[in-house]
Amino acid sequence: MPNSSVSSVHELTRTLRKTRSLALDLVDALTARIRSGTYALGSRLPTEAEIIDEFGVSRTVVRDAISRLQTTGLIVTRHGIGSFVQKQGSDAGFKVNPEQLKTLREIVGLLELRIGLETEAAALAAMRRTEENLSKMRAFLDQFSQAISLGGDGVEADYAFHAELARATQNNHFSQLFESLGSGQIPRAKLPATQLSEQRQAYLRTIHLEHESIYQAIAQQDSESARAAMRIHLGNSRERRRQAAESLQSGG
Repeated sequence: MPNSSVSSVHELTRTLRKTRSLALDLVDALTARIRSGTYALGSRLPTEAEIIDEFGVSRTVVRDAISRLQTTGLIVTRHGIGSFVQKQGSDAGFKVNPEQLKTLREIVGLLELRIGLETEAAALAAMRRTEENLSKMRAFLDQFSQAISLGGDGVEADYAFHAELARATQNNHFSQLFESLGSGQIPRAKLPATQLSEQRQAYLRTIHLEHESIYQAIAQQDSESARAAMRIHLGNSRERRRQAAESLQSGG
């Protein structure tokens, strides 16, 4: 009997851990959609049944995830109606919206901030990442690759990859600051219409290769290479923005 009781406790503990892990994964997925604008400000989230059907999780997991999103201020739930995306309050910290990135100077300024923040985050992630962090980053890289192969821009997966890297530092200050910036920190270069089909694909494939270099360095726990790969990636992003702006001004 004592052994049976201990076994039951262990089984319950494993179940609770799995539920919490699934809820956190769902929070990450829904947060990425909110940050990217897939779920726009004021829009209603899918119903519990719809989320259960799409993500293949239990009602308990969905309710746990919704509760966590309420705590962050990303959503508000109106009983009997549903959950809605809302603006975070004044305690949400610094946040960047696409409307704030209308000039090259503003975009470059944000990339300079990211270079300072994410190069060190990459180095810490290489030293502290868990297998779970790696698994999620790998999944987001695959999602990015799939998105661009289907003609998308991959912004949601791009944002999710960088957000998971920040979490891999095991330092909440990095992840909270990164998330407070929102998906607006990953604006896509606007290429001339004549270059969209060919150059846009090359542009996105280059970003994917840079992400892969960052991932490999983190997987190998090589902090210096991770730092360098992130600096190259964001430095290249800054240069690509300048070149795209110049191309548009010259008419392509």
